[in-house]
Amino acid sequence: MTTIENPFFARLWTVMSGHEPESLRRLRVENLAGLTGRVLEVGAGTGTNFAHYPTGVTEVVAVEPEPRLAEVAVRAAQSAPVPVTVSTDTVETYAAQQPSWGERSDGKMFDAVVCSLVLCSLDEPDAVLRQLFSMISPGGQLRYLEHAASSGPRASLQRLADATVWPRLLGNCHTHRDTEASIVAAGFEVSRSRRQLTFPAWVPVPVAEFAIGQAVRPG
Repeated sequence: MTTIENPFFARLWTVMSGHEPESLRRLRVENLAGLTGRVLEVGAGTGTNFAHYPTGVTEVVAVEPEPRLAEVAVRAAQSAPVPVTVSTDTVETYAAQQPSWGERSDGKMFDAVVCSLVLCSLDEPDAVLRQLFSMISPGGQLRYLEHAASSGPRASLQRLADATVWPRLLGNCHTHRDTEASIVAAGFEVSRSRRQLTFPAWVPVPVAEFAIGQAVRPG
């Protein structure tokens, strides 16, 4: 499968991404700050990140397999401050098509990979992260902004949401994954990481807490 048809989620996410809270927008800007060179963005959605890429980025390849979201992302790419190409492959298909570091003859590896609210929705995030590791040049970065597995009462809420309707309604989103552990297991070294609430701590929603960070492929 190279595309993912999810018309309900596509309509819902298009509305939601157009009304993101300022707290989340600031996290997007922070997650992209300082990037340079060639970047792969995984799960671009409607292209919400595109406007925030710094001018030191020479190219963005944005993977978005839901065709309705990809259409919106293509329009967003037209006004981005850096060159953006949108691919409608799944990240699994796209990654499988790309040679790894030792197999490249042209040297055009990615200098960074950006993951924003996408690793929660992959069926096999560990396998995808290993593929992404092979596509980044040594010393390259993984920038991530992802839902974080919480502790205490919110953790119980997350597990309940993940086991019932949340993934079905929100594009396979699973809120209680230990994504940073998966990043480390794939071979990356986390150099910077923090947790951030985008809603008040008392608000009973499973996606209130985010992990934002930077990991490096050793080289």
